[in-house]
This record gives sequence, structure tokens and C-alpha cells, in this order.
Amino acid sequence: MNFTRWSARLPGTQRRAAARTDHPLTPDRREGDAAGSSVPMARVERLTDAAPPVPAVDELPVREVLDRVPALVAHVHGPDHRLAYVNDAYVTAFGPRATGAPAREALPELDELGLLPLLDQVLRSGKPRTVKSRKAPDGRSYTFTCTPVAARGSGSGGVLVFATDVTDHAEAAERVRASERRQRETAVTLQRSLLPQELEQPDDLRVAATYQPGGTEAAVGGDWYDVITLGGGRTALVIGDVMGRGVRAAAIMGQLRTAVRAYARLDLPPHEILQLLDGLAAEIDANQIATCVYAIHDPNEGRLVYASAGHLPILVRDESGVVQRADEPTGPPLGTGGWMHTSGSIPLSPGSTAVLYTDGLVERRNEDLDEGIASLERALSGATGTPQVVCDRLVRSAGVTADHDDDVAVLVLQHPARTGPDSELFRNAALELLGGVEAAPRARAFASGVLTSWRFPVDLHDLGVLAVSELVANSLQHGTPPMRLRLRRTDRRLIVEVTDGDDHLPRRRRAEAGDESGRGIAIVATIASNWGARRTPGGGKAVWCEFALPGGVR
Repeated sequence: MNFTRWSARLPGTQRRAAARTDHPLTPDRREGDAAGSSVPMARVERLTDAAPPVPAVDELPVREVLDRVPALVAHVHGPDHRLAYVNDAYVTAFGPRATGAPAREALPELDELGLLPLLDQVLRSGKPRTVKSRKAPDGRSYTFTCTPVAARGSGSGGVLVFATDVTDHAEAAERVRASERRQRETAVTLQRSLLPQELEQPDDLRVAATYQPGGTEAAVGGDWYDVITLGGGRTALVIGDVMGRGVRAAAIMGQLRTAVRAYARLDLPPHEILQLLDGLAAEIDANQIATCVYAIHDPNEGRLVYASAGHLPILVRDESGVVQRADEPTGPPLGTGGWMHTSGSIPLSPGSTAVLYTDGLVERRNEDLDEGIASLERALSGATGTPQVVCDRLVRSAGVTADHDDDVAVLVLQHPARTGPDSELFRNAALELLGGVEAAPRARAFASGVLTSWRFPVDLHDLGVLAVSELVANSLQHGTPPMRLRLRRTDRRLIVEVTDGDDHLPRRRRAEAGDESGRGIAIVATIASNWGARRTPGGGKAVWCEFALPGGVR
């Protein structure tokens, strides 16, 4: 074995001492140097005595060196790796080993660690290989380096196995990984607790959602989604993504989601909701931005009205399978400030499916974002079934797995095309309120006939007619034309809505004993399950109330 091939030579002082030993000075030279030097002869003699001859590296006994090193060393030779040598450190770690036996029998610990194939590879290729931080049967961790050893003469070659104890390093690395796992689990728990535990299910829509956190090596992000019933048959759908990762992003996401639910109760247009969120995001953290889509579905309009703050476009698949992409974002991300958002719309007719999603579903490092969206469109065009089935299929088609490097949130909604007996449970009726005060009795008669044809029980019929009377009277007194009465029933509720051209929203107040007005909205709020008012896009307002249907009403 040539020791110089894998070991460094001795330090410089010892090499110089060895050189002096190899080339002794002649007496004349010594005297001449002493005479011409500033160092006295006695000093030269003392220096010579203090540096005894040191052998060169090639002359060192290799076995003695290997026996003393703290690393584990073993030498095997031949195609079946017969054991030729193990040092004292190896014996201390794994016990005595009999030489001459194949490595599979003599070194079973290497077999358990899966290193025998590595020995074959090193012997065959003639190149060293290293395996880092393998935990051995003695409970300690080692880094193994296998180096080929050339054979002497015609004998077969061998492999030198050199194992360094890295237990402390491995344990420290494991502690760091455990700490990172705990932090990630905390962030994931926070993230999931801030997402809706159970989605609200509107009367006219079927909804499903999924959230997939990034893989174990990726910190959790700030993706979120929500479904909010606004009343009067309308539904708000939200999806967003806070830039950044970790607990901070999840906490900001929770604040924004809570704010969205609070602002949604104001029943404002989508762009006004995003305008409020933009200011709040800047107050939470001026350096933090988020993207968001806020959309409203009204079953009477057959469209999805939305506003997008720098978010990815909504995709809608119609009943025939054609996928339409919503327009580009209608405003910059939240937290940028100083911008005005606008609202857009996209058709959502009966039989349609819409998808809202975050960038983790379509964005890949080596692929353009538009290509990812186009792939999602193709997957959506052939996706059928319930919203949950569609949701799962889209996630699978995008290649999202447990070790995905980014969070993914997907929200799928369907507007079912109701036919047969099911269609009888979803009915609409409307009346234009023309003329003056005579419109009130006409509205009551119309409501009574419609509710009778819908076979409502007497008490619900009477409450519905009373609500129509009060809302129409309120509109005739305080509103302006055009005025319209709309009655709508679903499988769960009766909705009464009156619209007019005045944008002043009514409010519930306490009427004094001598007041001649002010009791209409109070009566409606008392008899109805819920009521509200909102401004309409063209100017004007809509005032509505709803009644929950008894369990036996079909």
C-alpha cells in the first residue's frame, strides 16, 4: 500500500529537519558557516541536538498509524471483499473481526448499512465513493469513504473503508430538522384553523374546496378561500394568497379573511370590498402584499360579478364543456395603495362550473405561467362530476403531491341545471310596480296568487303577503321609479325583494307612539328570518327579506 497516495506529508519543520539529516554538513562547511555566521557555534550544536532525525512519510509503518487513528478503518480485497485488516477503533466500535472471511460474514454491519454494493462499485470503477451520515448498529452515525487500493503484482485489488464518527453533527442536524418540523406544524395548524372548517352551502350553488400545504421542505404560505352567503339568494366567493411563508403569512391571511367576512356584511360591490381590503392590508404590514379575488353570484342575473387584486383569472366551464377565462386582474395586489379597483363579470349560466385557485396550482419554475393556466383549462374542459370530484381531478392533473413546493388552494362552484321535480323547488316571479298608491294592493294580490300556486302553508303565505305589503309601501313612500317586486323560492327559503331607483338605504329604527311611519322595516325584521338592503349597480337600491321554509314544505 502506498501511504503517500492518501495521506499528507509531514509538516514543514519536520521536512526541513529530515532534509538536514539526509544532507549532513561537512566539517569545513560547518566551520565556515560558524565563522561567517552571526549564530555562535554552541547555538548551532544545541539546535542540532534539539531536532533529532525524523523519517520520511514513506518510511512510516502504515499499520501503526492506522491502529492509532480515531476513525474506523477496514481493508478488504478481492471480488468477494475478504477482510484483510481492521484497526483498533473499528474493533472498539463493533468488536473483533476474523480476517480472511467475506465482508458479508466478517463485516455484517456494512451489510446492514447497504455498503456492500458500494464496495462492488468502487472495486469495479476504481473511483472512491462517499456515503454521508449512516446510522450504524451501535447507534452512532458515520460517514463512510470507500477508496480503491491497487493490487501488488497480479493479485486482485481491494477497498479501504474509512469511517468518520459524525454522531454529534447528525444529532445537531436532526434537532434543527425537528425544530423546523415543529415550526411548520405550528404554521400549518394555524393556517388550517383560520380556513373555514365547513363551507357554507348556498341554495343555488354547489361548492367544494381544497387546501394542500407545501411539502415538508417548504414553509406554509398564506393561501385562503371562503364562501359567504349574503342573503337574498346571493353568495360571495373569495380566494386569496398572501405573499411570503411561515406563521407570519398565515397570521396576515387570518386577518384578511376575517376582514373580508366583515366587509361582506355591508353588501358592497366587489371592487369596493377590495378597496377596503387594500387599505387594511397596508395598515397590517406596509411591506406585505396579497392577491385576492372577490366574486358575487346572484341567481337572478346568471353572471359572476368579480373584482381581482392582482390574482389569477377565474375559469368558467359552460354546460357544453367550453372553458372561458375571465379578464385580467381589475386592480393591483392588496397593500400597494393608491389604486382604484373595478368590477368585471363573466357568465355563469345553469350547468356551468367555475374555478378559483392560487398560483401553486399552475405555476412551475421551468414553465411559463400562461402555459400552466392553459393546462388547467384543458383539465377543466373534461372534468365532470360533483364539485369535490372536479376539485380533486384538477389537483391531480396539475401534478400536486405531498412534497409539492408551494401551497395550493382551489375553490370549485357549480350552478346546477335543475330539471324535473327538482326544478319545482326553485321558482321565480316578478311584477313591475307601475302607477301610484294603487300599486300596493296590486302587489299584495300578485304575491298572494304566487304563494298559493307554490302551495305554501297558510301561515307562511300570510307572512309573505305582509312582508310584500310593507316593503312595497316603503318603496312607494321613499323610493323613485322604476320599482319592481320579485318573489323567489328555493328548496330552503322564500325570498321577497323590492327594488327602486333611490339609493338611500332604509334602516331599522324605533318608532315613537305618535309617529305615522317608521314601523314597516321593524315589522319585516320581526317576522322574517333575515332582511337587508344594498345599492344596485345602476343607482338605486334593493330591499329584501327571507323566510326559512318548514321541513315538510316541498
